[in-house]
Amino acid sequence: MGGRLDGKVAVVTGACSGIGLGTVELFVAQGARVVAADLQAEKGAILERRFPDAVRFSRCDVTVEDDIAAAVGLATQAFGGLDILFNNAGHGGAPNGVADMTGAAWDATFAVLLRGPVLGMKHALPAMMARGGGSIINTASIAGLQAGFGPLAYSSAKAAVIHMTRCAAAELSPLGVRVNAICPGLIATSIFGASIGLPREVADQMAARVAEVGPKIQPIAKAGLPDDIAAAALYLASDDSAFVSGTHIVVDGGITIGPRSSWDVRTPSPILAAMGVSPEQAQAMREAMIAGQAAE
Repeated sequence: MGGRLDGKVAVVTGACSGIGLGTVELFVAQGARVVAADLQAEKGAILERRFPDAVRFSRCDVTVEDDIAAAVGLATQAFGGLDILFNNAGHGGAPNGVADMTGAAWDATFAVLLRGPVLGMKHALPAMMARGGGSIINTASIAGLQAGFGPLAYSSAKAAVIHMTRCAAAELSPLGVRVNAICPGLIATSIFGASIGLPREVADQMAARVAEVGPKIQPIAKAGLPDDIAAAALYLASDDSAFVSGTHIVVDGGITIGPRSSWDVRTPSPILAAMGVSPEQAQAMREAMIAGQAAE
């Protein structure tokens, strides 16, 4: 039985750790050949050794246009073309708020999170057109949907990624190139530790802490893992999503459904709390109302 990506060629940025690594592994397992674009050359070499027939590493800083062009070019040189681009590279960006934001901090965040994906799409397009079409996937975030999930610059950039995805889909879908985004929630990767300035080795260890905490703060009581995002990327990369373009898939364990009170009966509703009604009193009131309905 063939894989869902048999015969397809992908470029994945931020490919050597976290979500990118999980995606490379899944894409290869599903029959794709992949250019793993990342700054981590040592990890890239390991990937090539693990998958000698299916992976090529391209050292890529997504703020450098020539690096992006080289990664796309390697897909054609090594594997004969390009069908899938996963603009996944990212970081937590500047921690500054409005009062202490600097132009340099803002620009550096947007260079990675927004400029990089735009240039990725630009350079992928000719290669995809030569193959008759393709699929572009951009990593956004729930921080781009609601306040409170990330710093100002990061959240603003991710919101822009979501709208950029729609605009690009409007332009490219008639050409046979689909464009979609994924909005991860709390995923156990090093991005959280790195965003507060921890060294990479320590930040990697923070992923275990995220995996421990995640199930306690979202409706789906499991840790969000890179594999969860990779599975969404596989869907968007494959022909299973041939009729899907210009949208974003939220993969967040339900954390954006609503406040905790909307899914945890032990947590008081803000409205009831403001009225001085405890969860126990609210439950008793509900039971009394239901009993009253049954008696009618």
